[in-house]
Amino acid sequence: MRTEETSVLVAGGGLVGLSAAVFLSWHGVPTLVAERHAASSPHPRAVGFTPRTMELLRAVGLGSHVPQVPPGARLRRARVQSLAGPWSEETPWTPRGDDGPPDEAPAIEYSPCRGAAIAQDRLEPLLRDRAAELGADLRFGTELLTWRQDDDGVLAVLRTGDGDERQVRAGYLLAADGTRSPVREALGIGRGGRGHLSTSRSVLFRAPLEEYLESGVSQFQIDQPGLQAFLTTYGDGRWVLMFADDRERDPDTLKATVLQAIGRTDLPVELITTGRWELSALVADRFASGRVFLAGDAAHTLPPSRGGYGANTGIEDAHNLAWKLSSVLSGVSAPRLLGTYDAERRPVAWLRHDQIFARADHRRFTEAPGDAGTPILDEEAMEFGQLYRSAAALTAGEELPPAARPERWAGQPGTRAPHLWLSGDGERLSTLDLFQRGWVLLAGHDHWAAAAERASERTGVPLECRRIGDRLRPREPQEFPRAFGVGPDGASLVRPDGYIAWRSRDLPARPAGELTAALAQVSCAALPPAPSR
Repeated sequence: MRTEETSVLVAGGGLVGLSAAVFLSWHGVPTLVAERHAASSPHPRAVGFTPRTMELLRAVGLGSHVPQVPPGARLRRARVQSLAGPWSEETPWTPRGDDGPPDEAPAIEYSPCRGAAIAQDRLEPLLRDRAAELGADLRFGTELLTWRQDDDGVLAVLRTGDGDERQVRAGYLLAADGTRSPVREALGIGRGGRGHLSTSRSVLFRAPLEEYLESGVSQFQIDQPGLQAFLTTYGDGRWVLMFADDRERDPDTLKATVLQAIGRTDLPVELITTGRWELSALVADRFASGRVFLAGDAAHTLPPSRGGYGANTGIEDAHNLAWKLSSVLSGVSAPRLLGTYDAERRPVAWLRHDQIFARADHRRFTEAPGDAGTPILDEEAMEFGQLYRSAAALTAGEELPPAARPERWAGQPGTRAPHLWLSGDGERLSTLDLFQRGWVLLAGHDHWAAAAERASERTGVPLECRRIGDRLRPREPQEFPRAFGVGPDGASLVRPDGYIAWRSRDLPARPAGELTAALAQVSCAALPPAPSR
């Protein structure tokens, strides 16, 4: 059997697997994706992607290809008897968190991006095309048949739809193979959480219902005798009606039920497809085993929520792991850097699991009386304010909260680097545009440039120093030191994923020495720092 070679084998070519292929290929990592289905699911599934997801897609060249929601737009939901019938109440999309600002506080711009109301089956082809452009080897209709790992890599057997089998030798295996992940099962990794909640069915249909969107409400909780369901639009003429039961309905019954939810019988309805899935909340006991990593639903199955925690969390998994695999495979970092993937992403999955059940939509599934008292964190905290605690973020201690609104942070290691608008050389860009390719040192003092050069030379870790206030100017001089928690002579070390790894509030006596030690530690540098000369 002929053996092919690649750096990373991705099992699963859905949303998370394709995102991983894009991020890995963006970093120059040879990647092979094996997806057993010949194409994307006919059911759109997820709809709505967060500003943080859009930041990640923007960085890899997809920002202009994914339509963002209009400025100031917000998702709204109402409880109704039917679309054409009485509307009883509108429920807040996301409850205000305990540390939210007062209503009269001015709006804060947290990101250069807005969310995107695009269906998953419309986003996946964009990811697929971009991954192919970047050099990923995408194989649909190809199943991961068997695999085993050893100290040097993973040996897998792939089987195509026509029965052809071939071996692939990869450095690492990334399992994005869904909630029933055969890879996770083979590893014997258990899961915890609320578990199975219910079994749901849905019908995807097309109908001319645009007039019911004019008020700005796009999600509807249908509440009438004999029909408890959820109705929403994909924004492209397609709608989905999700039932609260697991009853099979024939096409005539489905069409009649759709018309019952609409509240009219004079409209044409085209049934497209149906769906059935297990509603569950489960988080894997670990996200890695040797050279194998879990991402997306293979790592955490989260029920649909107003924060979009399922799909968006999986995309962030892939992004977090991609730069780490790239750094290790290139020889810049030692393999111990990969241990920070589980340390950083699993707590985020648990945080989102618990937040789902703190909110009204899923609170009915809680069992212990204390669960209802879980503090609610609003979306700004969950989107932009989560904290990573690992060896790749110095001083991110247990005394810090797992997440907070971005304005509550001030450049602490382990937090996402803040967005600030910068101008220079006739262009306007965000601080976020300075990241994603490699390590970056942001500083307001010239002395840090020489320190960065010396630290990079001693550790073997490529490091770019960008001075803020010279050619890159914020709107007002104190914006940078205030947002990043440094003095006029301080500096902030930002990882390739845009998270802060270390900072120095002021200029130390030996900036090169301190930066070298910090960079070597947080990057898990493969080369020990060279002795000072």
